[in-house]
Amino acid sequence: MTVYDNEKSLAEDTEDPVDRMLKKTGCIELHYKVQDCIAETQDWRKCQEPVKQFKNCMSNYEKKRREKNIA
Repeated sequence: MTVYDNEKSLAEDTEDPVDRMLKKTGCIELHYKVQDCIAETQDWRKCQEPVKQFKNCMSNYEKKRREKNIA
């Protein structure tokens, strides 16, 4: 095993908690879409459509989660 392999293995073991949470919601691709748009435009105001899509995805996830907890 090389140093690179050890570092890669360590990186996989220490996944970003935000990424882990977003994967659970099913909204991670939309999150990346927002990040990409902001990186490209340098202006979040120009990224309102991806932001809206991400917000809707998260709202739907939260609604389903609340309904599941109530039942």
